[in-house]
Amino acid sequence: MKFAIALFSSPSAPSSRRALRFAEAALDGGHDIVRLFFYGDGVHSASGNIVSPQDETDVARQWRELIGTRQLDGVVCIAAALRRGVLDEAEALRYQRQAANLPVPWVLSGLGQLHEAAQLADRLICFGGD
Repeated sequence: MKFAIALFSSPSAPSSRRALRFAEAALDGGHDIVRLFFYGDGVHSASGNIVSPQDETDVARQWRELIGTRQLDGVVCIAAALRRGVLDEAEALRYQRQAANLPVPWVLSGLGQLHEAAQLADRLICFGGD
């Protein structure tokens, strides 16, 4: 089965850990993930500036590692990211900010990527949100 996963909550939220564990279990079970889409506060998972306390699980790092090692499509909604100060090099330059904080393997893109993922997948699974 092919899944698209959308995450709407911050990396400190329980739903972010659940989404991560679901993605790992799906991949370990032989399923495909056509895209991971981070929207709303979910874009904080992609920030290179997230620092987790030593006694807490670093969910943002785990997302980055999962996307990198499994070569997944990790898309961050550009509008939500800009509102929350999550910028890649191009957007930092465009808006004349001093630094970018969106490292590889993350990609900024629009909501059309979520729509496309829903069309390509057998199931769209959403985690978090209000």
